[in-house]
Amino acid sequence: MDNVSGPVCIKDLETIARSVMPSGAWGYYDSGANDEQTKYSNISAFDEYRLHPRMLRDVSTISTETTVLGQRVKTPLGVAPCALHKLAHADGELATSRAAAGHGSIMILSTYSTTSLEKVIAEGDGNTQYWMQLYVYRERQVSESIVRRAEKAGFKALVLTVDAPVLGRRLVDARNKFNPPSHLHLENFIQDEATGAGSETFGALFGANGDQSLSWDNGIAWLQSITTLPIIVKGILTKEDTELAIKHGCAGVIVSNHGGRQLDGALSSIDALPQVVAAAQDKIEVYMDGGIRRGSDIFKALALGARAVFVARPVLWGLAYKGERGARHALELLQKELELTMMLTGTTSIEQIDKSFVYQPVNRWVRYNKRGELVAKL
Repeated sequence: MDNVSGPVCIKDLETIARSVMPSGAWGYYDSGANDEQTKYSNISAFDEYRLHPRMLRDVSTISTETTVLGQRVKTPLGVAPCALHKLAHADGELATSRAAAGHGSIMILSTYSTTSLEKVIAEGDGNTQYWMQLYVYRERQVSESIVRRAEKAGFKALVLTVDAPVLGRRLVDARNKFNPPSHLHLENFIQDEATGAGSETFGALFGANGDQSLSWDNGIAWLQSITTLPIIVKGILTKEDTELAIKHGCAGVIVSNHGGRQLDGALSSIDALPQVVAAAQDKIEVYMDGGIRRGSDIFKALALGARAVFVARPVLWGLAYKGERGARHALELLQKELELTMMLTGTTSIEQIDKSFVYQPVNRWVRYNKRGELVAKL
């Protein structure tokens, strides 16, 4: 592990990041929609799934290698797309890219990156997959330009975010009246790097220009007509939409509720995962993000059928802590915890992890206080 001292778990990184980041930037990263029910449920729901370990197995050698889209990766833990990395550290997505490359898995780059996609992937290596996250705009040539640039630069897949026809209402941002600092630019939209011409604000791009008419019928086929890259749909929570993703020829789905930042009250990602996996029937790959804070969370998601998982906030907290080293430290903390969980459950490879290692929730809707007293039946 990196010799970064101090934080020994993701919660430590969160505490440090909160202490060093400006309140507006912290609020932007941390906030969920409305009352933040789904944001917190993403984390707490993992605790409802209990591990079912096996004993007296040889765990002297373990491997977290797996395949994603047919390519070997060192680990099923990757970096989820998130905007504005330079809010956390001046090196922004360049630092994240170097950390991801050292980690050896997958980085999904946000359309709303504060570093151009070409610069980000140039920091990588052949052992790391880069996927390009995409929104579709009313002026589709804007989206098409990003797609063609990503394909030319060497990105291996497109990740179409489908749970954000409009921005969710984030009360923290509203109270803070948050706007990114003026010196930060959305570099994937800059037409003249010398002057910054063509760079639009986050709100203008998302609010005014997003194509709210986008649908299964008019969106996926259009993307397939302009690229040969596999298309992964991000923001799926139901079996019905999983079946539609299969029908329309998608390569995979990411079970996600946008970190609880869009529809408050939606299912947690880990609770939605089993129905999506069942509907996928091994016809497409299923991935997941949302609420992962421990290596045991990764293990549980894999046991319930995810091929890979992605994290965003932990990486941003690491960036705020020590840039590239901090982001790498966040990934390594989770990686080491995953390896430890594998050893303690008696598994030596990702292929061995299945639902037999996880107990399904019991009395899922019963809640007790710290004294063991029944306080709610939901």
